[in-house]
Amino acid sequence: MKPDNDRLNQVVADARRARELREQDYRGQALKMYPHICGRCAREFNRQNLHELTVHHRDHNHDNNPADGSNWELLCMYCHDNEHQRQLEAQQGNTSTGGAKATTATHNPFADLKSMLEDKDK
Repeated sequence: MKPDNDRLNQVVADARRARELREQDYRGQALKMYPHICGRCAREFNRQNLHELTVHHRDHNHDNNPADGSNWELLCMYCHDNEHQRQLEAQQGNTSTGGAKATTATHNPFADLKSMLEDKDK
């Protein structure tokens, strides 16, 4: 059973290495092409915190890496996470209701406030 486990570990390691090389390639290109500023929150990055700046694929396809960078934008890791969360919620048809469809409120607690205040004054 050990040889199978070694083979599986090798396949996983090769896949990770290939992904890292692919990411380094387009990330390096994007960092040369664009200013080191988050495209959403406008936070600026320098050498010390550049690792927090990520490349976001606008069409969410990590294999679509045109040389002109038209499918990329630089986002800080917080804005990048937010963007992907918004995408997931949009795919599920939710807004921010934790799984339930968003509904509008039907109860208005202040609907009869004017008459209640008038009754109180009398």
